[in-house]
Amino acid sequence: MSKISYYTQEGLTRLRDELIELRTKGRADIARQIAEARDKGDLSENAEYDAAKDAQGLLELKISKLEDLVANARLIDESSIDTSQVSILSKVKIKNKKNGTTVTYTLVSEEEADLKTGKISVQSPIGKGLLGKKVGEVASITVPAGQMEFEVVDITR
Repeated sequence: MSKISYYTQEGLTRLRDELIELRTKGRADIARQIAEARDKGDLSENAEYDAAKDAQGLLELKISKLEDLVANARLIDESSIDTSQVSILSKVKIKNKKNGTTVTYTLVSEEEADLKTGKISVQSPIGKGLLGKKVGEVASITVPAGQMEFEVVDITR
């Protein structure tokens, strides 16, 4: 049973584009590699052929997983996001209670998470700890480094 994942329009488009790329170009590249290896002679002792077949299996597995993700993807209407509390697609500004630093994160699905662009997964420890919090509330979150407290400073779209 697959879980439902929620995506922005950008994230869902990127997922679909990757699936199309793998189905077309990826499969064509693997087929070419298998054909080249087959042309080199005896298949029972052909390491290139075995490697190409293994790569084909991995590609098909990845395609299958992406098809499952796309089939269970739901598009989030960003205009209907409730900014009174932290939820998926909320842009939340938090303050570390220990050292006073503030950071802003956007909570997204696991597949869209990208720390470099400030997008964290709702499945991450910080994401889970922030869900449902309102401005001014403090979230006590267990992270690999120990217990941390974050105050929700602002919630926007």
